[in-house]
Amino acid sequence: MRQGRVASINVSDGGVPKLPVPRALLSPSGLAGDRQRDLRFHGGPDRAVSLFSLEVIESLRREGHPIDIGTAGENLTVAGLDWSAVGPGVELEVGPALLLVTSYAGPCTLIQASFREGSFQRISQKVHPGSSRVYARVLVGGTLRVGDPVQRREGPPGPPSG
Repeated sequence: MRQGRVASINVSDGGVPKLPVPRALLSPSGLAGDRQRDLRFHGGPDRAVSLFSLEVIESLRREGHPIDIGTAGENLTVAGLDWSAVGPGVELEVGPALLLVTSYAGPCTLIQASFREGSFQRISQKVHPGSSRVYARVLVGGTLRVGDPVQRREGPPGPPSG
């Protein structure tokens, strides 16, 4: 599996867009400086951090969607990973951190401005497999920086191997 990288770290005081920062402390409760408005659907241990693929964002732009980094509400925009292989149960080493992907993130109306004619279902895993954001639990935290390596963990569960 090829190694990817953190293309952007994105936070907000609630809502979208999430704006880029050069680094942020990641803990089991999420990224420092990030807040979710509706904790029924966002946040909590199994949704501590959301991730999305830069390549999917670029593909959506080519389709004519006005999406940009952070406008779909992702905390980490990653580049260089086979995004179709990132799903529930996958562990990702992100810099010093270790994440467990817990679920696909269902799209909601708050991100419709990122899509042509408001068609936010374009990133629904059920409708367009491989185009969804994912949620993850933080197994090991740490300070993340733009450019940090990201790779799918192979082998037994546990702390990062680096």
